[in-house]
Amino acid sequence: MKAVVQRVSRADCVVEGRVTGQIGVGLAVLLGVAPADTAQTAQLMASKLVKLRIFSDAAGKMNRALLDLRASGEGGAVLSISQFTLFADTRRGNRPGFSAAAGPEQGRALYAAFNEALRGLGVPVEEGIFGADMQVTLTNDGPVTLVLDSLEWS
Repeated sequence: MKAVVQRVSRADCVVEGRVTGQIGVGLAVLLGVAPADTAQTAQLMASKLVKLRIFSDAAGKMNRALLDLRASGEGGAVLSISQFTLFADTRRGNRPGFSAAAGPEQGRALYAAFNEALRGLGVPVEEGIFGADMQVTLTNDGPVTLVLDSLEWS
């Protein structure tokens, strides 16, 4: 599982002219699923995400996590967007291949499991629509952008 995580002051997702998800201060997460991923991978990714200390404290240091924002009433939501293209293979030619991404059925199930795991940890989650053509708008705060890859944790 891969996630591109952006600290945002606001973010939204629009599908066919309709807002499907919208947050204030929090994280915009683009999530890709690989064939080897499981519900346990989704839980581990969610747990890692809510504990990442990437929000500034009073001294301006990145010492606070999403859960800290929730506890202090300063926001702390997630806009979650499915993103199979995170597993693009660009080694040959100019057209990316996507055979390293999970198929749609598995991808949809684990994207849902990830979102539910976040909710289970007390974080509000807004979503895009799996498989849809989405327009995502955000204001990256910092900018702070991280890439999380569950394969790096084993």
